[in-house]
Amino acid sequence: MLEFAVQFAFGAFGLALLFNVWRLIIGPETADRILALDTIYINSLALLLLLGLWHDTTSYFEAALLIAMLGFIGTVAAAKFLLRGDIIE
Repeated sequence: MLEFAVQFAFGAFGLALLFNVWRLIIGPETADRILALDTIYINSLALLLLLGLWHDTTSYFEAALLIAMLGFIGTVAAAKFLLRGDIIE
């Protein structure tokens, strides 16, 4: 049962990743593109966690933690750039 659930989740997150890339390409505003990048890293994080469950190893969880930290920093930097026009003030 877990095997089927992991395969279904892989398909669902893969489809969500494709939709996010589509929004990144055709997003009419900069905020739409930043939100698409944010959800792309979240979906990539979920795919890494699923891969860790599937292979029964912890190394994927550590990589997912690094992606989460870098994605958060990137989102904060992009939001500051949109609000102020610069990142470091």
